Amino acid sequence: MRGVRRPLRRALVVLAVCCGAMAAWSGAAGGQAQPQSPRPDARALVARGRVLYAQGCASCHGADLRGRPELAPPLRGAGAAAADFYLSTGRMPLADPTDEPERTQPAYPRADIDALVAFVGSFGGPGIPRVDPARGRLATGMAKFTEHCAGCHQIVGRGGIVTGAAVPALDDTTPTQLAEAVRVGPYLMPKFSAKQLDQATLDSISRYVQSIRHPDNRGGWGIGNLGPVPEGMVTWFLAMAALLAVARLIGERAP
Repeated sequence: MRGVRRPLRRALVVLAVCCGAMAAWSGAAGGQAQPQSPRPDARALVARGRVLYAQGCASCHGADLRGRPELAPPLRGAGAAAADFYLSTGRMPLADPTDEPERTQPAYPRADIDALVAFVGSFGGPGIPRVDPARGRLATGMAKFTEHCAGCHQIVGRGGIVTGAAVPALDDTTPTQLAEAVRVGPYLMPKFSAKQLDQATLDSISRYVQSIRHPDNRGGWGIGNLGPVPEGMVTWFLAMAALLAVARLIGERAP
């Protein structure tokens, strides 16, 4: 009996292993043959975005998102990052297509922005980037911001003027909006790929931008933290007042 039980027990073990392997293989194959469909809430969000797009965007960017020559660029392949940046900062929609997009109050509530972003993002393009200022290094962020950004935005992120555009200040920019601008390159700003500015560098730049919103003016009056121009103007005004006072004290009045 013992001799019979041993082969039977072995056969049962082999059969169980084979059944388990067949079940795992069929499950994997079924998963490959039937990809998971979008969630119902995601489809509803895209559908809501399609309606909002037809109402507020199609007149310039085209009903098929292919844009209109000399009026508005195409949005196919622009991605969720570009849509979220322009809408969340109030740069779109524009009252006049020839105006420079400037930061203002968003025209849509956050829920509608999410719907429009989902709709535009469904036509391809880069998604919304992730950024974590807490993981960045402040010294690295300052060095990279000075190298790549300060030439236009100034070292303290107060903006400025360049040929053909006004450079915005970064006071109200969120970390996500900063990362989107870096990856998208809005308006005249160049875009930076992950090879030019990797994730660690982007985190560091974001941390630095967060730190300069309320600088510690240990030397005294910050004069708007606009750099050497207002400081030089104040110096000239003070010097002129001092010279006039000295001239009046040592000069002689005409008879």
